[in-house]
Amino acid sequence: MIKLSYDQIIRKIKEKSGLSEEEIDSRVNKKLKMLSGLISKEGAAHIVANELGIQLFQIGGKLKIKDVLPGMRSIETVGKVTRVFDLREFETKNGKGKVASFIMGDETGSLRVVLWHNQADNIRNIKEGDIIKIVGAYVKENGNGFKELHLNERSKIIMNPKGEEINLPEKGVFIRKKISDIVEGDNNIEIFGTIVQLNDLRFFEVCPQCGKRLRLEGDKYVCSVHGNVEPDYSFVLNIILDDGTETIRVVCFRDMVKKLIGKSKQDILMFKEFPEKFDILKKELLGKIIKVVGRVSRNNLFDWVEVIASDVITDIDIEKEIERLKKEKEAID
Repeated sequence: MIKLSYDQIIRKIKEKSGLSEEEIDSRVNKKLKMLSGLISKEGAAHIVANELGIQLFQIGGKLKIKDVLPGMRSIETVGKVTRVFDLREFETKNGKGKVASFIMGDETGSLRVVLWHNQADNIRNIKEGDIIKIVGAYVKENGNGFKELHLNERSKIIMNPKGEEINLPEKGVFIRKKISDIVEGDNNIEIFGTIVQLNDLRFFEVCPQCGKRLRLEGDKYVCSVHGNVEPDYSFVLNIILDDGTETIRVVCFRDMVKKLIGKSKQDILMFKEFPEKFDILKKELLGKIIKVVGRVSRNNLFDWVEVIASDVITDIDIEKEIERLKKEKEAID
């Protein structure tokens, strides 16, 4: 099933109809009342879109990466390779296999492409800067909420197809947004605010070879790629950021935690054994002003949007930021 959240549906209806969010919400609520709770809010929004003649997602044809959604199958897309990972061989109780992956993007976003078994051999011919056309792939969401394009034996890879040009955004160029203006699906945004809350560090077992999260089977930890392994540990820290317009949760995985608190992996793993020491550090971080770069995702468990951090900047020039805010205010006035 293709995953499209309520906020994504409303945004697409707004873009294509010209209606305000209030008008769209009103129509959705009327549908909910009419159907007396027999349909979800997302389902009611789908009906409103259909009545307005709006196609919420493209079926068939070549998709931009931002339009690639978890649950889609047999899709076609084109992107430029930005990073290539090594081929890995593995063995499980079901036999031997191979997997490889690379990151590709277009002007609308980026994603990981995963090549399984015989497809994995193609990684030897792929390098950064290549333009890749993929046909017949399917889309999954990984454990961190990122979408991935998976290729099976029927999928096709076309190297540097004629007539295809991809212009990627310049590295280091981000869109600064107020938290109150953030919407689900925003990518490559920058927010600036004060840490007003920190949760406890959470640790989880990962494969020491590929970094995938492990599952516990009996008394053994199992990687979906490498089978039984001795676990390594990764960690995640959730914080609440306030910029004066609204608050939002920011999710920081391993490297972002290291940047935020200024500690090495070994130092952070110490908090696993002595969590009371992290309580002292939490007090020091409260009230700290930071910048975060990342993408906005919906947390389906709590039904809210949050930022998945791809960069954390703690060395802030406060005077420069105040001057920037003044200029933004003057431009509005």
